[in-house]
Amino acid sequence: MDIKEILLNHLRSSREALLWKTEGLSERELRLPRTVTGTNLLGLVKHCAFVEHGYFIDCFARTSPIVIPALDYGADPNADFYATRDERAVDLVRQYREVGQVVDSAIEEMPLETPGRVAWWGERGETTLARVLVHVLNDITRHAGQADIIREGIDGAAGLLSGNTNLWVPAEGWAAHRTMLTRLADEA
Repeated sequence: MDIKEILLNHLRSSREALLWKTEGLSERELRLPRTVTGTNLLGLVKHCAFVEHGYFIDCFARTSPIVIPALDYGADPNADFYATRDERAVDLVRQYREVGQVVDSAIEEMPLETPGRVAWWGERGETTLARVLVHVLNDITRHAGQADIIREGIDGAAGLLSGNTNLWVPAEGWAAHRTMLTRLADEA
């Protein structure tokens, strides 16, 4: 396995982890802001679809059957971080899965040295697939981690992937573990 395959596998894994965090939740639960800044699970999905499509398709002048709507970031710099009234969770999740397929194919077809242009990077905008892949992998993985914490706060679902949480469960259970951690914090 070469480095591009390794990076692509990590991107796929982070994407799937994020999408897993949306499963089984209502439209309201997915949209509800969970942080001071309004972070919500559906907004993370929408944002990541925009990020992957924008970087791997648009910045490398590739064609895509997926139409990503233009957003007015001047009017709302956070426009890709929430679903509008007209957008539905099922559609945004499906769109992100479709974006993932198109992006995976694009990455597989291009060598890591493929030149691209990221207009919003200004003078640093001339770049390569390798640099963009690492940049986007970092971004998507960060958002998958945010989604993990958000979902754990909703219903306790936590971990790496469905069927493989990759979490060690304390023998005494999570409640006792939290009690012990709280005691340590109080004693500090």
